[in-house]
Amino acid sequence: MSKLFTPFKIGDIEIKNRIVMPPMCMYKVKGDNGLPRCFHKLHYAARSLGGVGLIIVEATAVEPRGRITHSDLGLWSDEQIEEHANLVKDCAKYGAKIAIQLAHAGRKSTCDSQSIAPSAIKFSDDYKIPKEMSMDDIKDLKQNFKNAAIRAQKAGYEIIEIHAAHGYLISEFLSPSINNRSDQYGGSFENRTRLLREILTDVKNAVNIPVGVRISADSWLNKDWKLDDSVKLSCELENLGAAYIHVSSGGFFDTKELDNMPKFLPLYQADYAKAIKESVKIPVIAVGMITTASQGEALLMGNVCDAVAYGRELIRNPNFAQLAMSELGREDLVEKPYQRAF
Repeated sequence: MSKLFTPFKIGDIEIKNRIVMPPMCMYKVKGDNGLPRCFHKLHYAARSLGGVGLIIVEATAVEPRGRITHSDLGLWSDEQIEEHANLVKDCAKYGAKIAIQLAHAGRKSTCDSQSIAPSAIKFSDDYKIPKEMSMDDIKDLKQNFKNAAIRAQKAGYEIIEIHAAHGYLISEFLSPSINNRSDQYGGSFENRTRLLREILTDVKNAVNIPVGVRISADSWLNKDWKLDDSVKLSCELENLGAAYIHVSSGGFFDTKELDNMPKFLPLYQADYAKAIKESVKIPVIAVGMITTASQGEALLMGNVCDAVAYGRELIRNPNFAQLAMSELGREDLVEKPYQRAF
């Protein structure tokens, strides 16, 4: 039996297979209001109909200045709950479990408002110098994540993912090169990880659905955030009740600054996921140029991860999961109307 098509659990949520659609920004919001549109509902529902087990809706900002662009989703207002609920309803009826990634872009925001960061260091010459966050800013940020999580649960999302990867705000605190603070949120590993630990705790206390975390396992800059740091952090997040760890990498710095950037080949991030899986008991999701059913099956059989995120492939092919069912000899799982295709 194919392991890719065995169920697994995140917290108490059973997911029918181990194919995950990771969060990928679509930049399709209109009107600067953060609301899902017909596009989003069709986009995600198509992947649910196509057989994906878990869909993680794209980075959704917890406040307006936390958007990457003006065209990104948001959950900073109660007025946004209804359209998110409609999106969840459209997807869930086809069998996928629906999660949402809550995010803040930090210094990588391109919106008109003043960006914020742990320190006043810009991402690159193409970005604004961010405002160094005050203690009140940090307090407000934590409240914004908590409020957005409550709205997500009200909208019907069954899982929440905290975005602590790719050089956005939470991961900016993790990096000793970006975070030059001298207070309790800067300096030591304990201090630089404090904000993420506090946000995870606050969100978990505010909702009764599983809460996972996406991390960048390596910043690709020597003497900065490394895999050993991520393994240690993942163990601490597990102890705080994180439901899973979603393992990506990079995004902290402009590519011109990097001295340890990997070659972008299939499975290039798999070793990161494996190292973290060997250190925690909660599910680990692997991602990174994984494009075939056999690659996913090999990762699962090799105990690299517990679930496989197919990003680019699910953009290319909403029915990838059904194709994988056929490739791995599980045509019986294909939706009846589509079985003639195989």
